[in-house]
Amino acid sequence: MIVFPAIDLRGGRCVRLYQGRPTAETVYSEDPVEVAKMWVREGASWLHIVDLDGAFEGRRKNLSLIREIIIAAGIPVQVGGGVRSLDDIEALLTAGAARVILGTVAVTDPTLVAEACAKYGEAIVVGVDCRDGWVATKGWTETSNRRGVEMARELARLGVKRLIYTDISRDGTLKGPNLEAIREVALACGLPVIASGGVASLEDIVALRELKPYGIEGVIIGQALYQGKFSLAEAIKAAGGGRQELC
Repeated sequence: MIVFPAIDLRGGRCVRLYQGRPTAETVYSEDPVEVAKMWVREGASWLHIVDLDGAFEGRRKNLSLIREIIIAAGIPVQVGGGVRSLDDIEALLTAGAARVILGTVAVTDPTLVAEACAKYGEAIVVGVDCRDGWVATKGWTETSNRRGVEMARELARLGVKRLIYTDISRDGTLKGPNLEAIREVALACGLPVIASGGVASLEDIVALRELKPYGIEGVIIGQALYQGKFSLAEAIKAAGGGRQELC
């Protein structure tokens, strides 16, 4: 199982939010590029970047900073936040992103998702971000009328190859991942799923690893790493250890 250290960008800084709320922000570094280099030194084989400014404003932001991080890291990076068009996708891929994450647009414009998947294939990932089972959009500030499980099935039909599932109520809380919901979504779509939200301990990572037969191929970790609950090396070992190859 791949461990993805998270780098959330807001105002040019590396931050973490509590349950995605913009008013509940903790700044962990003024230099996200150095944070990326740190995770690489500690063994990361992938990075997960979210442009929070882009997510909240509904348009791509921080492209130059994202490009700088990608160049400095020298490992594959998946990027999301404010991606609303094929031009946005192309700009991020040109900047060096290995994968681009679609979020709100998957709810508002499924035709674009299908077009993106047909054009870019495995480079497209869709984030299914849920609050109490309902899909949230626009930087998690709004809740749609779509159930996460239903949307996961539809995304598979549209040609999506991989999902990121986030339980918003757990994100940044260190309360542990919602294992039941993660398994339910994975079973519903039949796609590889990267889990996100709530990881607080090495035991949580082991529990997610045990869901690998259902399609769980990775875990995104933020708060627990930044607060030193465990090291990245320990997380990688709990996820299965050894060299983490591209998934």
